[in-house]
Amino acid sequence: MTEGNILRVGNGGEPRDLDPHTVTGSPEVNIIQCLMEGLVAYHPTNDEIPHPGVAERWEVSEDGRIWRFFLREGARWSNGDPVLAENFVYSWRRVLNPGLGNEYADWMYMIEGAEAYHRGEIEDISTVGIAAESERVFRVTLNEPVADFLKMLLNHTFLPVHPPTIEAHGGAGVRSSGWTAPESFVGNGPFKLVEWSPDSVIRLERNPYYWDAETVRLDGVEYYPISDVNTELRAFESGQLHVTNAVPVNMRQVYKERFPEKIRFDPFAGVYFYRVNTTRPPMNDVRVRKALSLTINREQIIRRLLQGNERVATAMVPSGLGGYESPVRDVYDPDRARQLLAEAGYPGGEGFPEIELLFNTSDNHRKIAEAIQNMWRNELGIDISLTNKEWKVYLNTTKEMDYDIARAGWIGNLYPYSFLRTLLSYSPNNDTGFSNPEYDRILSASTHVMDRASRLEMVRQAEEIMLEAEPIIPVFWYTNVFLIDPRVRNWVSKLVNQRPMKLVYLEDQED
Repeated sequence: MTEGNILRVGNGGEPRDLDPHTVTGSPEVNIIQCLMEGLVAYHPTNDEIPHPGVAERWEVSEDGRIWRFFLREGARWSNGDPVLAENFVYSWRRVLNPGLGNEYADWMYMIEGAEAYHRGEIEDISTVGIAAESERVFRVTLNEPVADFLKMLLNHTFLPVHPPTIEAHGGAGVRSSGWTAPESFVGNGPFKLVEWSPDSVIRLERNPYYWDAETVRLDGVEYYPISDVNTELRAFESGQLHVTNAVPVNMRQVYKERFPEKIRFDPFAGVYFYRVNTTRPPMNDVRVRKALSLTINREQIIRRLLQGNERVATAMVPSGLGGYESPVRDVYDPDRARQLLAEAGYPGGEGFPEIELLFNTSDNHRKIAEAIQNMWRNELGIDISLTNKEWKVYLNTTKEMDYDIARAGWIGNLYPYSFLRTLLSYSPNNDTGFSNPEYDRILSASTHVMDRASRLEMVRQAEEIMLEAEPIIPVFWYTNVFLIDPRVRNWVSKLVNQRPMKLVYLEDQED
């Protein structure tokens, strides 16, 4: 064991909160995965197989609608309270509480009565298909069979919260109530929260009440919110960090050649894209949106700025994910772009209004934005201003739709729906203004199609409808590039970048 056996990890940005029912970003979920555990968990090695979590087993009715989850006898909260089925009832009902404003509540619309309750069409929440049959049997009743139901439960919005703690801090419908402060936080994961110093460090310690505490190898984990990749690199090289969140682009090849044992290039189920506010002129004109997209030389960005480590994104969903083949289309055609811009009333960029491209603070994001800014200026004759904001401010700005174009990224689960649902007209994650009833209908219906080939074909149809409207501009599909100390063990490659942290440990090595 190393000194204290504490793993130190770069986290990218400062978390907005640690409430699993209100957060949306990776800086938050990275930490929450250590503090909470759901009915199912990520498998140690196979991303396709949900693994037993708080539920040691489950069963499903012959018609595929009723699921029963049997909770572990030894499952406890970090204060020693038992984890009971009624805790999941409370937690999932909290997600559906309109006052909370959960941005993933639509994921629960597959549950009987959930959509009607969340939309305010019914008031009696007991009619929603969520129930405790006994202390340790949790029952879920679906509207129809859902093909990827167990995989959907891996999303953090299905995690439980500790009811007495929530009630002591204002109740189920209150956001940012303070319950996630270290002195109040009660979780049920392998680690517990002991310190949160904003913009400095978040410290976790092993949770002695965790049902599988004997398996936990680390004494603790420390997350450092370092948004600047060069600062993070210096922290890694000085020994302050064991794992980084990213790598400066200009250092990728250096580490690949000189220190290959310290750099990882892992497959990643994610897309880097620009979100477009389709409600604001001139971005409300699809011809303008298409012109901007067709002027981005994605291959050049990947080759010159990213050193060839990513893939050109022709669509939102990464091609090959879960057997899905993304739509193939031409994404670089400056001549066609200039024609479209002229048709929209801006020949040669003449008369094009001043608009802004927003990105969250990061040297890598800035370099990509500057490259695209130059492409738009040189090919279309338009000038776009660049604005960067810290993570929490950036999130609030995009949520309020106070932007023209904004950098975005999405790390989905292991099925295409998890990407495309963010653009459903009723999805709280849809911050573009895009709305298409046919898209909503086809994509929603696809979740109930049990035949995989037929389901993926419906998803593809939906994605083609969305891409034709261009509410987002896909740029590239991610590769997860990061630095890691060779002493770190069991940091397995995961498409969704979430892993059983209880299995990670540090090994002593000679310096």
